[in-house]
Amino acid sequence: MCVGKIVSDIERTNPVIGKLEFKNVEQVRPQTEDPQSCNPDRGEYEQDILGVSTKYVYYLFQVIKKLQQQFFKSNSYKILRHTTQPAHFITAVSVIFVAYLMMPGKTHPKMSLLWNLLYLGSFSAHFGAQIWMTFVSGLALFFSLSRHTFGSVQQVLFPKYFLLNTVLSFITLFVFMKTNNSVLLESWENLIQALSISLCFLVELVVRLYFTPPLLRLIGIKHKIEKEAGVGLEVGKYDLGKLKDCPYYLKIHKSFRSIHMTIAILNLVAMACTTLHLYYLSQKLCSI
Repeated sequence: MCVGKIVSDIERTNPVIGKLEFKNVEQVRPQTEDPQSCNPDRGEYEQDILGVSTKYVYYLFQVIKKLQQQFFKSNSYKILRHTTQPAHFITAVSVIFVAYLMMPGKTHPKMSLLWNLLYLGSFSAHFGAQIWMTFVSGLALFFSLSRHTFGSVQQVLFPKYFLLNTVLSFITLFVFMKTNNSVLLESWENLIQALSISLCFLVELVVRLYFTPPLLRLIGIKHKIEKEAGVGLEVGKYDLGKLKDCPYYLKIHKSFRSIHMTIAILNLVAMACTTLHLYYLSQKLCSI
């Protein structure tokens, strides 16, 4: 039996390492900061410019909402809401104004940069909103949300969508007629474009004034009945459940489908008009 110092392989190959004295592990550990000595301001969340701007936009919308609620309580709103006379008046004024724009002028004003921006901006925003609402937003939400949630979203979007389209189509019509009414009767091309844009504006105006309010009212009635019956939570399909034997509900449902189908057809008519004008603009760009 051998008695003596056992030399490891590391000491044999490198005697310097064998003579090293390692420090205590506690001495080489990084010292953590005392939580009580931390600056309390260092942990606070600082909003960036996007967060600050969002906050002020929220405040602005709250002010607008309060003014809107005050207007809803006024007698003027009750007259506008519960009677059809204002809608008839707006429609009559719009038809007269469109007829006035269709009258041929004697001078041909030059198209300034501002009018070009307004014309192209309104048309492109109008056509983009139609494509998004018809083929993207509606289908995506219908196949992703429950039917009642989808209906609630449509109650918010429908009035704003047709109001936006009406305003944008009016701007497009106004600028187009302002710069082309002097040569309106010189070619069929200009006349067809004027008629198509006018038709688009009037169709969207009629939908907003006459078809959207009853549609929203029927959606509210349907949702109330369906919630009591425990239906309307299905996603991507339409299941009436036990309401298919309710004559009152079926009558409301039939009216809803009729108005909804009419709005869908008129929306496609408006899209056809804007597509025709898009073809007209593409021809103009090709001739440059």
